Amino acid sequence: MVFVYEGFSTSEIWPFECPRCLMVWEEEYVVRHLTDGHGNVADVWLHAGFQVQPPWSGAHCPGCGDTGVKSFPRGYLARHPELRPARPVPATAPAPALGDPAPSLASPGRRFPLRAPAMLYAAIGLSILLFASIELFEILRATHRVH
Repeated sequence: MVFVYEGFSTSEIWPFECPRCLMVWEEEYVVRHLTDGHGNVADVWLHAGFQVQPPWSGAHCPGCGDTGVKSFPRGYLARHPELRPARPVPATAPAPALGDPAPSLASPGRRFPLRAPAMLYAAIGLSILLFASIELFEILRATHRVH
């Protein structure tokens, strides 16, 4: 069992930019810096009260859903006011309580953006399906030919 002996929390605001839709926004994180009795150090990142990955990993754009967003150093937007976000981004909604039904994939207002790789896979799949159906049609026509 590991006991945490020392710890402190800091609030950090991280700026992000989406290369897909060019949206710029900031998100606030709380970082808990913990130390155990053996000198081991750990950081726990919290966003909207939930434990999350650090800002440089796993962030996604609230505008288009792209996962390839860039994070900037803390305080970057304060030094570059021309990049400030035009509108504030709402905080992440809290997780549903136990017993609440899971949100439906077809619920209104829920968007699932189709990214370029997904569109490429769909085009390849449709091409293979079309080719296979033409080949099957030719085989069936050749075997059921009336003499």
